[in-house]
Amino acid sequence: MAQPKQDLVQTARAMVADGRGILAADESSSTMSKRLKSVGIPSDIETRRVYRQLLFTTPGLGEFISGAILFDETIRQAADDGTPFPTVLEKQGIMPGIKVDTGAKSLPGSSGEKVTEGLDWLGDRLPEYVSMGARFAKWRAVIQIGDGIPTTKCIHANAHAMARYAAHCQEAGLVPIVEPEVLVDGDHTIERCAEVSEVTLRHHFDELATQGVVLEAMVLKPNMVMPGTDCPQQASVEEVAETTVRTMQRVVPAAVPGIVFLSGGQDAYRATEHLNAMNRLGPHPWSLSFSYARALQGPTMNAWQGEPDNAAEAQKVLAHRARCNGAATTGDYTEDMEKEYAGT
Repeated sequence: MAQPKQDLVQTARAMVADGRGILAADESSSTMSKRLKSVGIPSDIETRRVYRQLLFTTPGLGEFISGAILFDETIRQAADDGTPFPTVLEKQGIMPGIKVDTGAKSLPGSSGEKVTEGLDWLGDRLPEYVSMGARFAKWRAVIQIGDGIPTTKCIHANAHAMARYAAHCQEAGLVPIVEPEVLVDGDHTIERCAEVSEVTLRHHFDELATQGVVLEAMVLKPNMVMPGTDCPQQASVEEVAETTVRTMQRVVPAAVPGIVFLSGGQDAYRATEHLNAMNRLGPHPWSLSFSYARALQGPTMNAWQGEPDNAAEAQKVLAHRARCNGAATTGDYTEDMEKEYAGT
């Protein structure tokens, strides 16, 4: 059995420290352009840089955010004063991370299923990211629920690629975030989501063991267990929390230091409520935290609207949502926190 690398173990634990979570700002250029345009903001490389600068320079953000996942374009960019973004984050007490997969592509011989690519030359790419200040990395697999899917072939192909990525990361000195996302798209029930999530995670941990990945030096980033967006029977906050925790208890080894949930397109407030409810069910063998993109950035982007005069208010919105989610990591979030921010 591989022995833990203490520096990576310490980094993984710091990523999921109580009261803090991860800001996912690793959208590809095309995805970020779509999100900017959805709120009426034209997108180009400079607009994306200015927006990321707004995020990373938010006063006090490091109190509630332990790490930020960057895209390749972003980790190479700098603030207005020339300070590289990884350094900007470090000055906030935030660890820089990097998305290293190249996206989900069609799985050969499958009806619409995807497999994540990016293993080619990964071992050669990682040292450069380390030299630029990255402390951890991320790789995302997507598993879709539908008629006859997911297939075992799809789950296994993604789990195998994920485990090889994680092994590469630990060898290069990076903590791997393992992100197998069971998509919320569809009309499936919460029970079906729990079933698929459990099977998916079992395959991933089997492959991680086969590849010799040190569990103490990784972080898991799964979906919350929820009914599909088109399911006529939606679930309460308590049901989502209970079902998600039960699923994690069945398959996630206690050696994993933390689970940082993705928001999966949830409403920003509901994502906070779900995380808070899960932590109120504790104690758990692992920290339960967050690695949100839209649940943190959506309200921020709406407040900004691409206008320089709105930057300060947008940063206040981000700091508030980070604070609320930080409280949710210990089960201390309350509706009063929202009322205090709104001044009511």
